[in-house]
Amino acid sequence: MKIVVACPSYRRPKVETLEYLPYCRVYVDIKEAQEYIDNNKDADIVACPEGVQGNLCRVRNYMLDTEFTNGADAVCIIDDDMKGMARFEVRDGFGYEDIKLKTDDFMIFLEKYTLLCREWGFYLWGVNCISDPTAYRHYTPFSTISYIGGPFMVHLKNPIRFDEDLPLKEDYDITLQHCNEYRGVLRVNAYHYYVKQAKQAGGCATYRTNEKEKEQFLLLQRKWGGKIVKKDKGSRRSFDFNPIIHIPIKGI
Repeated sequence: MKIVVACPSYRRPKVETLEYLPYCRVYVDIKEAQEYIDNNKDADIVACPEGVQGNLCRVRNYMLDTEFTNGADAVCIIDDDMKGMARFEVRDGFGYEDIKLKTDDFMIFLEKYTLLCREWGFYLWGVNCISDPTAYRHYTPFSTISYIGGPFMVHLKNPIRFDEDLPLKEDYDITLQHCNEYRGVLRVNAYHYYVKQAKQAGGCATYRTNEKEKEQFLLLQRKWGGKIVKKDKGSRRSFDFNPIIHIPIKGI
């Protein structure tokens, strides 16, 4: 099985993910390619054609199309600032220990759950999007109708692509697309990732504003309906841009 690990990067010439996964393929704007090459020695830098960068969904679609055309069975798309992958394990019958997945074991981890995803008839899988033991449901090792976060997604070869009108809600949307088409996704609840998410310049931060976030939320809600995409009424914010999605199919 050929699995490619890749990340999109924009205006962040020093790619932190390469410290953890030095074999990660980095997709960048053609105008920034040389700067990335200079700042990331021996890295696999792919220059996107002019006009691809500037919209995260467009870049990710270009990555999927390119890698699947080149023979990949699955493409793992991660953020360019991922510090690591880890899992919680119960220790001495009480409490959890956070155990980091070693670089040498990362591809084994990918292959194991990619095969499981395929056996279950799904084409998208991911991990817990919260690195907090209170969010780890150790009694539910897998979910099939839970949101798959954008910082880590594994796409098995399939025709579904990101909605380029939703560059700030693309992970919610593609989760819904897969659940609608294939009746589920695979989420491995024990594992979680460490990323900064909106805490640095570059990437989505170049066009992320409160106004744009609200616009994207409402667009996602209009696309799927208010019974599926809902506001988080339990949030302390006056308007929480992260929706609650209720997927009305059988699953866990």
